[in-house]
Amino acid sequence: MKRLREAILKLVQGLSKAVLRFPWTVFCLICTTALTCYMISLHKSPDLIIQKLMFVFLLGSFIGVTAQFACERFPRLGRLRWAVYALAALVTGGYYLIIAPVPAIDYGVGARTMVAVFSMFCVFIWLPSAGDKFDFNSVALVHFKSAFTAILYAGVLTAGLASVIAAVDILLFNVDSDYYGYMMAIVWILFATTYYLSLLPRFNSKAKSDRAYAREASCYPRFLEILISYIAIPLVAAYTLVLLAYFVKIGITKTWPSGRLGPMILAYSIAGLVIYVLASGLKNRFAVLYQRIYPKVLIPIVVMQLVSVYIRLRAYGITESRYYVALFGIFSIVIGTVLSFKPVKRNSLVALLAAAFAICSVLPPVDAFTLSRNSQIARLEEYLEQGGILVDGKLKPKADADLNLRVETTSILNYLQRRNYLQEVAWLPADFSAYKDMETTLGFEPTYPHSGDRKHAYVHLDMEKPLNIEGYDVMLQAGTYRTMDKKEIVTHDLKVHGVPYQLRLEPVSTLDVRVSLLNAAGERLVATDLYEFAALAAEKGAPKGALDAAELTLDAEENSYKLRIIFQDIGLTSGADGEAEADYDMYILIAVPPQSTGEGDM
Repeated sequence: MKRLREAILKLVQGLSKAVLRFPWTVFCLICTTALTCYMISLHKSPDLIIQKLMFVFLLGSFIGVTAQFACERFPRLGRLRWAVYALAALVTGGYYLIIAPVPAIDYGVGARTMVAVFSMFCVFIWLPSAGDKFDFNSVALVHFKSAFTAILYAGVLTAGLASVIAAVDILLFNVDSDYYGYMMAIVWILFATTYYLSLLPRFNSKAKSDRAYAREASCYPRFLEILISYIAIPLVAAYTLVLLAYFVKIGITKTWPSGRLGPMILAYSIAGLVIYVLASGLKNRFAVLYQRIYPKVLIPIVVMQLVSVYIRLRAYGITESRYYVALFGIFSIVIGTVLSFKPVKRNSLVALLAAAFAICSVLPPVDAFTLSRNSQIARLEEYLEQGGILVDGKLKPKADADLNLRVETTSILNYLQRRNYLQEVAWLPADFSAYKDMETTLGFEPTYPHSGDRKHAYVHLDMEKPLNIEGYDVMLQAGTYRTMDKKEIVTHDLKVHGVPYQLRLEPVSTLDVRVSLLNAAGERLVATDLYEFAALAAEKGAPKGALDAAELTLDAEENSYKLRIIFQDIGLTSGADGEAEADYDMYILIAVPPQSTGEGDM
């Protein structure tokens, strides 16, 4: 019992010190945890401002760690600690101002944020070793051990707390399933990260106790030595042999690498470099051989990766994923060359170069997003000009366009629409949609490769005409999509006349969805399935594409409860292979009897 009290006391003291040492980071973590719990409670997509704040506080937590390590490494900054933290807060606030105007959290915002987070991580990993004030390999080892320990503790704590919640739910009283989500957010975002920070020593402190703890934390555990030397290194060696054998096969068959090779070598390079840094503190034979051989072997393997990427770039142009695969390939060649001639004590260059390459990838005009957008727009213009559809910057619809032209045009336009790049295409209408307007604008419908006997049907609501909502109490927008988990149930909580209800969209099959209105007791009040009506509407509207609201309105009524579903979009796919999928976007209108309380409808 005494040991348990001492362990708990030590844990609490460590967490308290971490809060005082990393105040801005802990503040951002608390905000992130609170926002996550709030998002869980919503049971729907959060408002845009909430999503933006999540990204801001995520980046802010990394900025806070970087600020603290900068203060510890450079005494002058340490004497101005609160000024440094004020600057960190300003940078975090500045990032919010950057993303505040964006209309949605799209791929670009997410990717740029992750790149900024990765750059901050590389910088604060490197800072303690700046100017050779501390061994970089030891710093990396300490971070790895601390993260592993924090994950282990958080995993055990999660399992234990989940068991307690389940026991209370089964034996005592019902517990809302949201509490599992709240618990996971608190444990993994707040506790695990704070505990990880509490395990990090003050690498550059001159105090004897801090230096002693730093030396202790830098010791290589026997378990990890065995894991790296006798398991991880042999696995990397085996993977290397497979890749080299594949290159021999290429030389014999004269068949150049396919697109699958790039991601495989990317994973190989990342894993190999992490193991290289962790193995740099070991002196056994396996580790020493790995330190000598891996950087030199990495170079020709990555060259083949770049050949594979080059083939894809010539065929399909630049996209963000190909950009980053190519960029990491260049980084790997540079770092492989450097490590072949530099001693392992100079491994800090790995972190510095990684941060530099990452930052370059988001700086115009050589950033991933600008180059990808320009490349795909140029490809699109080239295809349409060759096909006689784009002439002197003007579109001339062509119904009998070549199949390959239609397929490639559809693919590029879908990509540009997913990335919100269509507004950058000057010769397209301002409100152009790749899913709705291709036939009227280019002369042909969206066309997909290898469709075989598969059939596609798509209709959409004519949004230029008003909707009749008379007689209904609530209107909301909802949707279900083929990319969703087939068992996922979409729910929306709402109140009518102060009485709580729940709207539920439940998949019945890959094509059908049941829309139901439930009362507070979970009893169904009114429901309808979508597919039968949607299939008739799609068949009716196939030649026209856009339909009036009356043709896309499905009504259901039970016990004076009414549902009106006005479809915005219906997309159906079916084929001889038996596979069938559907996408539905809709407005849902709800009317309840005025005398209803939500309790007596049983």
